[in-house]
Amino acid sequence: MSAPQYPEGLTLQIHANKLGGNVEIVNGLNHYIGMRTLHEKDFVEFTILPYIIGALVLFGLLSVFINRKWFFITWAGCYLLFAVIAMVDFYHWEYNYGHNLNPEAPIQIPGMAYQPPLIGFKQLLNFGAYSIPDSGGWIFIGVGLLLAVAGFMEIRKTKTAVTNVRSTLTAAAVICLFCFSSCSTAPQPIQFGHDGCDFCKMTILDQRFGGEVITKKGKIYKFDDIHCISSFLKSNNIDRSGLAGIYLLDYLSVKKFININESFLLQSNNLHSPMGGNTAAFNSEANREKLQQQINGSRTTWNELNK
Repeated sequence: MSAPQYPEGLTLQIHANKLGGNVEIVNGLNHYIGMRTLHEKDFVEFTILPYIIGALVLFGLLSVFINRKWFFITWAGCYLLFAVIAMVDFYHWEYNYGHNLNPEAPIQIPGMAYQPPLIGFKQLLNFGAYSIPDSGGWIFIGVGLLLAVAGFMEIRKTKTAVTNVRSTLTAAAVICLFCFSSCSTAPQPIQFGHDGCDFCKMTILDQRFGGEVITKKGKIYKFDDIHCISSFLKSNNIDRSGLAGIYLLDYLSVKKFININESFLLQSNNLHSPMGGNTAAFNSEANREKLQQQINGSRTTWNELNK
């Protein structure tokens, strides 16, 4: 990115497993216009991409030794399909970061979005934003072109190649979809005293409250209070159709999670949860009733809390 106040320019590099460049400066600028700050832990891609790239490399080496047309075309199809899915995923992240803005940001321009360009140049206020492949990206593009040419030459060698390509591309699609769908959508342990709430940004300390929101892509948002979960979902910072599940910490079982649809909730001012939600979750009606007899509380449901 280039701007008058940054004549030397700012760089954000996206590696297979991390972010590089002027990340902190970019995050500081994002704060003023309401964009979310960039953190490696928010991108599940950084966890799975090295394995996918490694699998493609291994697949390619095997195609050399096996030396069969169907194996090569399957590998080429997987590679090209991965490239398409990766670009669609990249565009999706850029769109979310550029459009889902904090309504309380210091700088607000009605109707303005800050989605960076997928490839090429785009003017964003006084910043000129360039998006181009780096060395690794050009290697991927070069290999993809070589595979496309080699695949085309193989297809021309036989009249039955069209049928073979369809079947192998289908197999490639199944393999790639399996790789992407293998991201875990189960809750992950909260590191109490270390992890921060994704809504209020407070460090999560109390092991009896809070929970996690997990997307179908395996991205996990952690919270210290059910109130923060509800507020986060109402803030429209996440597409609810892309949710895989919402999990709450069991009030009586330390560090254990309950699916929101299977939980029994009790609300009481005597619970004193971190952010004032004052709502506890239980894995059974009996456990909820047991605590209700000890404190002055009322039974509630997730739907009632979100009215």
